[in-house]
Amino acid sequence: MDSTDPWETIGRLAEHFAAWDDARGMAREEQWSLQILKLAEEVGEAAQAVIGARGTNPRKGHSHSWEDVRDEVADCVITGMVALARLLGDQARPHFDTVLAQKSAAFLPGPEDA
Repeated sequence: MDSTDPWETIGRLAEHFAAWDDARGMAREEQWSLQILKLAEEVGEAAQAVIGARGTNPRKGHSHSWEDVRDEVADCVITGMVALARLLGDQARPHFDTVLAQKSAAFLPGPEDA
């Protein structure tokens, strides 16, 4: 893949998954709902990997590594970005930037605080 802009790749993934669901006759809101459920599934997999990395499941012991956890967290981020792109199309990136600025302002010092 030539693109270094992750949002370009995310947009292509969102279009691909939407076309797949369109071909199956799924309404747009159903597609969005299932994409959010996919995000929840990925978060569950990240949680499972943490449990495995910590070895806290007596049946499974140390079934995952912290590298597995990192990979699962990356899957969560990708799936979340795809969900946003499916919901907002070309407006996903500016919406993300706005929300990131709002959320980070609550925790990070502003230029006037420097």
